[in-house]
Order: sequence, then C-alpha cells, then structure tokens
Amino acid sequence: MTKQVAPVTELAKRLTMIVTCALFFVVAGLVGVYLYQVSDPYVQEVLTAPSNPERGEAIFQINCAGCHGAKGDGNVGPSLHNISERKSKLKLIQQVTSGDTPPMPKFQPKPQDMSDLLGYLETL
Repeated sequence: MTKQVAPVTELAKRLTMIVTCALFFVVAGLVGVYLYQVSDPYVQEVLTAPSNPERGEAIFQINCAGCHGAKGDGNVGPSLHNISERKSKLKLIQQVTSGDTPPMPKFQPKPQDMSDLLGYLETL
C-alpha cells in the first residue's frame, strides 16, 4: 500500500510545482507588460499632468460626442458612464490612442489634452 501512495504523492508534488511555476510566469509576464506600458513617455506625461475636467469636456464634445453622445450616454459608440470604474487610466489611454476598436478612429491628443479628457471621463 505504501508503494502506491508514494507515486501519487510524488505526482501531486510535481503537478503542484508545474502549476506554481506556470502561474509565476503568467503573473511576471503581466507585470512586465504593465510596467512596459507605464514606462511609455507619452503615458507618463499624461498620468502626471494635472487634469482639467471642464477643458476635457470641450475636447470630448469636439472629438467623442458624435459617437458616444453629448453626455457620454452612448449613440453609435457605447455609453461611457462609469467608464473610469470599468477601465484603468492606462486602458483608457490605450483605447483612445490605438484605433484598435473600429469604428473608433486612432486619436493621439497632446498629453495635456488626454489628461483633461481622462478628468472629464471620471465625471461621467
């Protein structure tokens, strides 16, 4: 009986070690990607600039309201109400600047404009 338990225990130890290593590499990869994105000079400048939500609203009305509605409640594009609770500032910057979500165009505002836009989105 001990001979059968030993191989099962050894197998469980090996599986635990493999799962632990896999989780470590996944977490390390995610942290690495995050740190790489945050180290982007544009992102750093946006995140360190003080935001002016009133100015951000004007930027929103010019560039975003046509699809997201004048109050951000959705139209062609989705509602942006509580968007800052659903997406981080980093994800919002990426969403706005990447153009990866058609029909939303690629949009590269100046860092101060992006900071102001983020400030306004936090008010929705």
